[in-house]
Amino acid sequence: MTAIKALRKNPLKSLLIFSSITIAVMAIFLISSVSQGVIGMYSKMINSDGDIIVTQKGISDTFFSNVDIGLIQKINELKHVSSSYAMIVGASPVGHIPIAGIYGTTANHFEHYKLLRGVYPKEGEVILGENLAKQFSTSNINIGNKKFEISGVYSSEIGFEEGGLVMNISDAGVLFNRSASMLFVSSSSPNEIESIAKKISDLSSEIEVKTTQNFVKEYNQFKIIENSSLVISTLAFAMGLMGIASVMSMIVNSRKEEFGIMRALGKSRFFIIKNLFFETLIMSISAYIFALLLSLGILALLPHIEMLQGYVNGTLSLSTALYVLASTIFMALLGSLLPAWIASKTDPILLINQGCA
Repeated sequence: MTAIKALRKNPLKSLLIFSSITIAVMAIFLISSVSQGVIGMYSKMINSDGDIIVTQKGISDTFFSNVDIGLIQKINELKHVSSSYAMIVGASPVGHIPIAGIYGTTANHFEHYKLLRGVYPKEGEVILGENLAKQFSTSNINIGNKKFEISGVYSSEIGFEEGGLVMNISDAGVLFNRSASMLFVSSSSPNEIESIAKKISDLSSEIEVKTTQNFVKEYNQFKIIENSSLVISTLAFAMGLMGIASVMSMIVNSRKEEFGIMRALGKSRFFIIKNLFFETLIMSISAYIFALLLSLGILALLPHIEMLQGYVNGTLSLSTALYVLASTIFMALLGSLLPAWIASKTDPILLINQGCA
């Protein structure tokens, strides 16, 4: 109760501490969550589409990969292969939209995209993701310098797929001048995945074959996103934490007169430290919870912002949340208790005089 009274006694200072902690915590939450969300969406798309992925050898980005689609027939003849399909991934201006994801795929993969209305596309047709479809009211659409009929609208659990469109792989091949970006292969037995991957690799010297799990772990673009996010979020969080410690230190120093009076009245150092400990704990935890709720609210809204077309999403992991909580409490306590301990050892008369100065 004493800690709560102290916080109410200095509402402006309490609000300053609360705001500083909230902003610092939200910075790390949003930066790390958005980067992990993008990686998570792409990883989910790959992991849900097959056990093995085939790309062009020596290509670091699937957008530039070109694999002979004719390999599909040979792959389907291999023992323990249950299914396979080809996909072209690219991006292009779509109507008045500056850039949108385009997924060209073989017909046996169309069911991956859940139709909301219309039918799956034939040659010269496309289906639009739900978010992209909100931007158009016409029955046809210009992609690059070619016009396509809109045959339907689909939904997907993967955000950026809803901001793109799907067409036949033959149309995508003409649009992007390639045979296929990737081939996905599913095995009838989990124990045969490595064996199948080896056999596929032997079919051509121009391809790279990996299990989808290994591909996700080793994909260069994921590493770039993760490293960039780590650097930016670490800097933002470090600056925020230093700000928290500085604000707490300044506020504690401004209360020297109060500490001096307490000491003059016979209050022990432990009493002062204990009360300040609970003040800091209450403030930092309440600010953390507020920042967490705000961040979760913003992350929930991101997929529904039309101008983002589903390309920006966020995932907040439990490990990140716990790490931020521990760091926030530690820095807040360090910034408040250290100067308070030093002040409590000073002569009460000096503290009163310093507070009045």
